[in-house]
Amino acid sequence: MGRDEWYGAGSPAPTLPSARRERDAAARAREVYVEVQRSAAFQEVRGRYRRFVVPGVVLFLSWYVAYVVAATTAPGLMARPVVGAVNVAMVAVLAQFVTTFLLTWAYTRHARLRRDRAALELRWDTQELTRETRGGAW
Repeated sequence: MGRDEWYGAGSPAPTLPSARRERDAAARAREVYVEVQRSAAFQEVRGRYRRFVVPGVVLFLSWYVAYVVAATTAPGLMARPVVGAVNVAMVAVLAQFVTTFLLTWAYTRHARLRRDRAALELRWDTQELTRETRGGAW
């Protein structure tokens, strides 16, 4: 079968959009994403994210570095028994794990209560706008 012949049983061969139309659609979609990024709603979602994550990371890393510094500079303190064979170092390591789980729980709770709904609305708005730039076709 030749290039211009029919494809399959009675349907024309699939045609690919021209490269120019694809570039134009990509440029319009890019403009949509830049517009959304500059919107107040997007900036609010990002601000909420940063207001939680930056202090959380600083506190957790400070706590971790304090543990590492104490373990390397004060081995006598870390070896001090707390209860039976459990020493300060073991308690500190367990506290690191507990802190990790608490921070994860706090992050997911914060995301669910403060950001997820707004981010989902932005996502739907962005999809609607990009659909319009493609002429309603997916």
